[in-house]
Amino acid sequence: MVLACSKPQAHTKTILTSPVLEQIRKRDFSLRPYLQRSNKRAFLQIASTLLPIAGLWLLLPKAFAISPLLVAPILVLLILFSSRCFSLMHDCGHQSLFRDNILNHIVGFILGVINAIPQHPWSRGHAYHHRHNGNWDLYRGPSALITSAEYASYSPWRKRFYQFLRHPLMLFPGGFFYLIIKPRAALILGSLDFAIDSLRHISNNGFCKWQLLISNHRSRHWYTASEFWHILGNNICVVATWVLMGSWLGLGLFWVSYSIVMTTSAAIMICFFFVQHNFEGSYAHTTNDWDSFKGDIEGSSFLKMNRIFNWFSADIGYHNVHHLCEGIPNYNLRACHEANAELLKNIKVLNLVDIPSCFNLILWDRDKQQLVTIP
Repeated sequence: MVLACSKPQAHTKTILTSPVLEQIRKRDFSLRPYLQRSNKRAFLQIASTLLPIAGLWLLLPKAFAISPLLVAPILVLLILFSSRCFSLMHDCGHQSLFRDNILNHIVGFILGVINAIPQHPWSRGHAYHHRHNGNWDLYRGPSALITSAEYASYSPWRKRFYQFLRHPLMLFPGGFFYLIIKPRAALILGSLDFAIDSLRHISNNGFCKWQLLISNHRSRHWYTASEFWHILGNNICVVATWVLMGSWLGLGLFWVSYSIVMTTSAAIMICFFFVQHNFEGSYAHTTNDWDSFKGDIEGSSFLKMNRIFNWFSADIGYHNVHHLCEGIPNYNLRACHEANAELLKNIKVLNLVDIPSCFNLILWDRDKQQLVTIP
C-alpha cells in the first residue's frame, strides 16, 4: 500500500490570523522519519492488549463466584483494553501497525472479530473519512449531522427527535447497535437482497448466466466481493465465539458482561472520533473551496490526555498528526507531534472536560462554513 503522506503536498494552511502561520505548508512538517513501522513493537502492542483481555475473561467467572461486586473492576479493565483493541484495529486498517501488510490484514481481521466488527469494510469507510475530512458536503461525521437550513425546515417533533438521537447518552445504545447488531444485520439484509436478485435472475434467465448476476448485483451493505467475504468471515467467527463463551460462562453472565464491555468501549471510541472533528472553529467547508491540508490541521484536534488514557487509546488523541499522515504508526505519533511542536502550536487542543461542549455543535451552517449549536 502506498502511504498517503509519502508525497508531500504544498497546500497553504491557515490556523489563526498570524501571517507566519499562513505560510505553513505540509512539506514543512517532519513526517517521513516517523513512518518507520516495527513488527516487534506491533506484536508487543498486540500481546499487551490481547493477553490481558484473555486473562480478564478467565478471571471473570472466578470473581463472580466469590462476589458479583468483584466483576465490576474486571469489566472496567475489559472496557479499557477493548478500547485499545479497537484503536489497534484502526491502525491495521491504515496498514500502519506492522511493517508487513499481510500482518496488518491478518491481525486486523482477528481484532475485528474481538471487536465484533468486520475490519476491512470498516477501514474502507474510515478511509473515505480521511480523504474528505473537512469537506462537509461529502462527509458529515459519525453522527450524520445536517445543515442548519435543513434543521430549520423540520417540524417541531422531528427537531426534538434529531436532538435526542445526538444526545451524548445515545452513545451507549448507539455503541451496542454499532458493534453487536449492525454487522449481523448487514450480512442478513445483504444476503436477502442477493436472494431476491437471484430469484429475479432465475425468472428472466433460468439457471444460466450466473456470472451476469454476480457482476450486476449491487448491495447496499457492502461494496466489493472482498467486503462480503470479510463480513461473512467476521460474522461466522463472532457468532461462534458467542456460542462458545455463552456455553462456558453461562448465557446470563456472558451476555451481561459482554454487552457492558462492547457497548461502553464502542461509546468511548465513537466519542473520541466525534470530538476530534466536531469542535468550535473546526474546518467545515464546502466542496468548492475545500483544502485537504486545512481539513487535516484545522479540522482535527489534539485531545490532551494523561499517559494512562493515551496508552489505552493507543495515542489516538494525537489525531491532528494522524490526519497529517495516516501511515504513521500509533507508537510514533507522540514523537512526531513533539518534533513538529512549533508548527502545531496553534492547533485546537481539547481536554477531557471539553468533550461535553463538543456535543452541542450538531448543525453545519453551510453559508458560514462552520459548526453551530441549535438556536
